[in-house]
Amino acid sequence: MWRFVQFVMLLSVFCLKGVATTSLCGKNPHLCMDMLFKEEVSSNGSSVPIKEEASDSSAYIFHHAIYQSTGYDSVVYGTKATLSVHEFPAIKKGQNILATVKVWNFQKGHPEYTNAVHAGWAIRPSFYGDSKTHFIITWTADGYRSTGCIDLKCDGFVPVNYAPITPGDSLEGQSKISIKIFKKKDDGDWWLYFGHDGQNLAPVGFWPKNIFTSLADHANIITWGGYTGSFSGDSSPPMGNGKWPGANSATYQDVQYVSGDGQGYAPPPWPGGVHADVTHKNCYQLSPFTNNMFYYGGPGGCSD
Repeated sequence: MWRFVQFVMLLSVFCLKGVATTSLCGKNPHLCMDMLFKEEVSSNGSSVPIKEEASDSSAYIFHHAIYQSTGYDSVVYGTKATLSVHEFPAIKKGQNILATVKVWNFQKGHPEYTNAVHAGWAIRPSFYGDSKTHFIITWTADGYRSTGCIDLKCDGFVPVNYAPITPGDSLEGQSKISIKIFKKKDDGDWWLYFGHDGQNLAPVGFWPKNIFTSLADHANIITWGGYTGSFSGDSSPPMGNGKWPGANSATYQDVQYVSGDGQGYAPPPWPGGVHADVTHKNCYQLSPFTNNMFYYGGPGGCSD
């Protein structure tokens, strides 16, 4: 099965060729995750489990279970989905659990040109300073090399007044969130809407089109799914709600593409229109993509 690039961590200016400095990773694991979205995008489009080697011989390992749209030549203008939200109060520093929607433009052979925006939920004790579930966003305009950040840690994302949520806010007590990321026809910017029931979404803010290169025009890839990170030798944390995909597990529901006029429409059904990618099937899995939804997750427990 064709497998597309996803989910390798690029450690910005502090790391070269996937090698992280002891001061960055050994003492600050959240910066090794900085981000779980700072993906090293392979120039040949391969997808691999990630192991970031630190100079103190510790390694940070990332896993994902995702569905992804297909085709470098696709033209898409956004996505919408409702994600179940989960809590793990016992998660420890150095472990990370996320579920995000990603809209991006990837140019095969030129990972440095990758433009992307993400939104979803995350449990990242080393970054947020607690084990609560937070609303998270991020972006890049150069393959996660020197642009972009998490939440509002840099200029780029523009919050609006009276937004229903602020990036970084706790989602404690919430069972699901709805996210819509789309390119508005009137201004060309990439807007983020947020809600809980898939219907009454309100604007959170936008990424101006002028901070991007390829994404200034359109996206060509959409990704939905779950992610985890942990140090090598430690058990990887649960994904989703920690259960194998099924009726009681974590879900993505009402998954849609968004057209140029802002309207949602269903992706072609699996396996034709989207592709599954799981880095460690002994710990995490996906259900089939049917009726615009899928289950995902797993107990974790992997150390490789």
